[in-house]
Amino acid sequence: MSEADNLEPYRSKRDFSKTSEPPGSVATSSEGKPRFSVQKHRSKRLHYDLRLEVGGVLKSWAIPKGPSLDTKTKRLAVPTEDHPLEYIDFEGTIPEGEYGAGSVIVWDIGTYENTTTADGKEVPIGEALERGHATFILSGEKLRGGYALTRTGRGKNERWILVKMKDEFARPDHDILEGKPNSALSGRSVDEV
Repeated sequence: MSEADNLEPYRSKRDFSKTSEPPGSVATSSEGKPRFSVQKHRSKRLHYDLRLEVGGVLKSWAIPKGPSLDTKTKRLAVPTEDHPLEYIDFEGTIPEGEYGAGSVIVWDIGTYENTTTADGKEVPIGEALERGHATFILSGEKLRGGYALTRTGRGKNERWILVKMKDEFARPDHDILEGKPNSALSGRSVDEV
């Protein structure tokens, strides 16, 4: 599937004459390390959206309870449609009546390094996600260190689990969501957007 086709589900859900979300263009990935963001999104329910730059788009998962620093905590990650690269730093309010209506902030942003291997060789991140298991190191404003995403179902039942890996950034007794609730870009809260 081409990048343009990857964004068709994203575009078909939005009326860009009403929402300030970026329509996206077929873009090449950024130079250097790939980027990630975690957006805090208050729509029907407050949740967090993990977005990883992969192959010219942002692969995306909704994480209802948000990421954790505890290696024993498994977080549900529900896949959503690919988003355009321009969405990585989107903050704003999606109007009522539009898909995902509500406020969005960039809770965290940075770069990541793919660490997925099989038989001692690196597996490209896109292939790792196709296979259903990827590991990566986040270098964000708030999240740092290793994480793993593992698929637990397929088709309509496709779900993933996000887990913090054991490293010096793991903090079992620290709730980073409460400790750092505001935007990594603007400093605003979801209520202030």
